[in-house]
Amino acid sequence: MRRLFALLMFSLSLTAMAATAAPATPPAFVSVDVPDARLAGEGEFTWFGMRIYQAQLWVGPLGYQDAMPETAPFVLELRYARALDGGKIADASVEQMQKIGAGTPQQRQAWLATMRRVFPDVKEGQRLAAAWRAGIAPGVRFYLDGKVLADVPDGDFARAFFAIWLSPSSTAPKLRSALLRDAAPLP
Repeated sequence: MRRLFALLMFSLSLTAMAATAAPATPPAFVSVDVPDARLAGEGEFTWFGMRIYQAQLWVGPLGYQDAMPETAPFVLELRYARALDGGKIADASVEQMQKIGAGTPQQRQAWLATMRRVFPDVKEGQRLAAAWRAGIAPGVRFYLDGKVLADVPDGDFARAFFAIWLSPSSTAPKLRSALLRDAAPLP
């Protein structure tokens, strides 16, 4: 019986190791914006112990570099753990932009109006994603469950939006570290 149990445990540990070693496959829409995409990192955002969303950062061979974030495309995807009002997502986003010092008050007001127009209400399990459009007119493309919501061709807005998660001054440093875990350029 002990041998059977030991064999079963060994088999399960091999399965777990194989599952963690297998690279994640990017969703189809990610590959459109980021050729040869790979998962750089993922983490969870909680608020007072409540799980709000699971975040994933997809990068290409050039990775993500703090000093030059605009040189390569990337996609940040959030899978919501609960239903949220799109207006509240926009409000929270502009609040985070203010906390990290992104933009002027006038810019943030314009960005809030843009986000309120673009961000839909989300249900538990839905995915909202944003793609940095490197090499194209600077800006961001938003997706809901893999379908294009809107393109916002404003580089300042795009930088401020992604800074919420990726800036060294992010108010969620643990999530930032988790997202950027393997974001370095490939050799």
